[in-house]
Amino acid sequence: MVYKQVTKSSAEAVLDGDIKGWRRFLPFLGPAFIAAVAYIDPGNFATNITAGSQYGYLLLWVIAFSNLMAVLIQSLSAKLGIATGKNLPEVAREHFSKKTSIFLWIQAELVIIATDLAEFIGAALGLYLLFNIPMLPAAIITAVGSFAILELQRRGFRAFEAGISGMVLIVVLAFAFQTFLAQPEWGEVAFGMFTPQFEGVDSLLLATGILGATVMPHAIYLHSSLTQSRIIGRNEEEKRRIFRFEFIDIIIAMIIAGAINMSMLIIAAAVFHTQGIVVEDLDVAYNGLKDALGPMAAISFGLGLLIAGLASSSVGTLAGDVVMQGFIQRKIPLYLRRAITMVPPLAIIASGVNATHALVLSQVVLSFGIAFALVPLVMFTSKRDIMGGLVNHRITTILGWFVVVIVVALNIYLLGETIFG
Repeated sequence: MVYKQVTKSSAEAVLDGDIKGWRRFLPFLGPAFIAAVAYIDPGNFATNITAGSQYGYLLLWVIAFSNLMAVLIQSLSAKLGIATGKNLPEVAREHFSKKTSIFLWIQAELVIIATDLAEFIGAALGLYLLFNIPMLPAAIITAVGSFAILELQRRGFRAFEAGISGMVLIVVLAFAFQTFLAQPEWGEVAFGMFTPQFEGVDSLLLATGILGATVMPHAIYLHSSLTQSRIIGRNEEEKRRIFRFEFIDIIIAMIIAGAINMSMLIIAAAVFHTQGIVVEDLDVAYNGLKDALGPMAAISFGLGLLIAGLASSSVGTLAGDVVMQGFIQRKIPLYLRRAITMVPPLAIIASGVNATHALVLSQVVLSFGIAFALVPLVMFTSKRDIMGGLVNHRITTILGWFVVVIVVALNIYLLGETIFG
């Protein structure tokens, strides 16, 4: 509570013009970093590493394009919270029928379970790779770790934001170190980043996987919740100014998330593609990095996977709390929710399913939920009676629907290829 009051006081001082210079941005930084954790969850590791090992730097532009989409989508979500003082599930409940709200809640919970599966398996796999701990005990350790991270929330949202941001920094440093050791061809990196191209149907499918895995439904729900009451604008002009500050938060966070995803692909391209090795399993990637770059590179990879899984699992739990409260006006203790959502991933891990295969399947389930978050988001932010002065500009709405069509179409294609291909 103290952190919250300090942040609000600082924000009001900024809005009143009492704080100037670079310090005026500080009270508004944080929400996007929590949402950005969804963009570096373990489900992205396998896709990026496979793409880099198989096609080199060819698909870097897909990650860059995905990040631009993420900036737009997360800015719409943050703006909805600022404008209405409500999160996306709450606004949906007010404008949809009770049956529709219940359906949206059920599918959102299934999406979050799939998200939790990816994150739990990723963190457990990180422990397995680093310390050779069997997957089931590693998953139990992950459970304990995720409870510890949630404890930060009891100290206030600033403490939680600082904790998650610190974990993101560790992931950044881990992959920056690996990139330095990999010594990629920077000319080819630049060409791949800015030159859209494909090499056959398989590269298109991988590009679809990268794009489809980028937009996470739970991050859309959560971001609107993070901004809805954090700093409340006293009038329309203050709300617009708050959004401008939050947009900077989003830009910084998405650049960091994009850089992490790009570094995964770049490392795989520099280490594996140059040797003609296609890597589709994360344990193979770990051992390959150890052989090519030394044990420290492998350790930093495992550490990045572990930290990303732990951070994103806690964020997924918060998103579950938001969708239940928003869609059906019910709430259960956060620790009980964490305990309940642990059951499916622990059961799957105990069954001995291949970890990377389970990660891929979790992304398929996630694909089902994207439209149910994106369509209401663009629809609501385009209505003046809901958004007031923060209603979308016409070009923003057009871009929003364009992103919806692309993401939904690509996920349908990815689902078809995964199930029938």
